[in-house]
Amino acid sequence: MKDKLFKSFLFAAAGLVLLLAGGMFYSLVGGSVNAFRHFGLVDFITTADWNPRTGEERYGALSFISGTLFTALFALLLCIPFSLPVALFNGEYFKGKKIAVAASSIVDLLAGIPSIVYGLWGFYTLRPLIVSSGLNEQGFGILTASVVLAIMIIPYASSLSTEFISMVPNDLKEGAYSLGATNLEVIRRVSLPIAGSGIFAAYILALGRALGETMAVTMLIGNTNNIPTSLFDTGNTMASIIANQFGEADGLKLSSLIAIGLLLFLITAGINSIAKLVMRKILH
Repeated sequence: MKDKLFKSFLFAAAGLVLLLAGGMFYSLVGGSVNAFRHFGLVDFITTADWNPRTGEERYGALSFISGTLFTALFALLLCIPFSLPVALFNGEYFKGKKIAVAASSIVDLLAGIPSIVYGLWGFYTLRPLIVSSGLNEQGFGILTASVVLAIMIIPYASSLSTEFISMVPNDLKEGAYSLGATNLEVIRRVSLPIAGSGIFAAYILALGRALGETMAVTMLIGNTNNIPTSLFDTGNTMASIIANQFGEADGLKLSSLIAIGLLLFLITAGINSIAKLVMRKILH
């Protein structure tokens, strides 16, 4: 009887999660129907106009999709060279030692810092450095937002990568050492090939997190509704335009913002699904 009750509780919990996800998707679709009906799905996605003037309203998501992808992908490129060495440090070279435990604790601490704190740090520290270097007169833009975003996802990516590197069987590594392999050779020929798919999935999940980041990016990207063409341009992401304009929006503009939220939901869900498929392949 207890086993049946516990099993029923698990089914109810799983069903509740599915119900919440379905309800969220249904609400976003319902709120965005007006925008899609007025502009058309394809035109809404491929148009960069954002004109809220009454009687001339025209909304499109292309500039925000571009800003989101530009910022998140560049942040991921900056993240990889720093997060992978941290993962190798904690999961391979000093696995189980006190220094690795301390480093892992610091990584977990950094992962738990609220995004607005990173935004404040970027605003008062990184932005003046970029201004003084002459790269950008105001310090706002894709570059500033991407650097801060990269710092935010480094702990997340390195923590997941450490777990996958730690899962590599010791027997395989000891066999390589017995054949005279060095630490570097073991990492290149044993650890990374076996854990490579998991590390790849970790970076996909980190990318999914970067796509939806709001406050830090909003504070640093410049918040202009144009398609960025370089790292020094200002722009907007899908999350930042919603954060900036949702409170004052109504009618067609509100529906357009909800439609952007729906697109962000689908993009993030797609990226996370890819990561899950890769991880499932590893585990099986």
